[in-house]
Formats: sequence, C-alpha cells, structure tokens
Amino acid sequence: MIDEQDKLLPIANVGRIMKHILPRNAKISKEAKETMQECVSEFISFITSEASDKCHKENRKTVNGDDICWALSSLGFDNNSEVMLKYLHKFREYERQKAEQNKASSSEEKDDVTSYRLGLQPDTSTPLEFRVLDKGGSSSANPK
Repeated sequence: MIDEQDKLLPIANVGRIMKHILPRNAKISKEAKETMQECVSEFISFITSEASDKCHKENRKTVNGDDICWALSSLGFDNNSEVMLKYLHKFREYERQKAEQNKASSSEEKDDVTSYRLGLQPDTSTPLEFRVLDKGGSSSANPK
C-alpha cells in the first residue's frame, strides 16, 4: 500500500517555492504549506493523467513535454500551455547547443592529443568566440 505522503511533492520544496514568491518577512503556516502541497500534487496528477491517456490512445509508453503541454491546453489551461511550450522549445535548443559543444569539444581534444603526439602546435592566431546565454535564452557572441 502506498503511503499518502509518497503521492505528494516534498513539503520543503513547496515551502521554498512559496517563500520565493512572498515578501522576505512573510511567514507561512504549516497548514498553508500542507494545503498547497496537496493542491499542487493533485494538479500535477490531473495534468499527467490526461497526458498519459493521450499516450495510451496513441500506443506510446512515454509521456513527453509536448504531451504535458497538450494536456494543459485541452484541460483549459491555455495560458500555461503557451508558456510551457516556449520553455520547452528553449530548453530543447539549449540541450542541442550543449550537445554540439560537447561533441566539438570531444573532437578538439582528440585532435589536440594527435597533434601533441605528432609534435604539432595548435593554431592560436584565430580569435575565440564565446556565446553568453542570458535568462531569456537568447545568445550573443563575444569575440575574445
């Protein structure tokens, strides 16, 4: 039998999120944290269940971010769905760039090891280009 607490988000996490939004001197009662914990957990279960039903109908076993966004929209949470879709696209782009950088970095390390073994010096005359991501997810190039 599953314990009721195992179905809920950790209360410390819920309290931390609540504190982040409230003024510094605000106090949050244990009852308020527990109520929010139950509501948030129920909301997540509700959305996830809808997404899971969609996946089941499509004979898929894995719920993905697009399914969650679809569930939000189909249940009337269109504003949340739009925000989540934007976040999801930015997150995927960030992950794609990170994978490309890791692949390039790995390739450069192999080239450096080969050059070292052959006694070749790397070309340092080409300026390096760094990309800085801001909170909005856009990047800007800063040549160094």
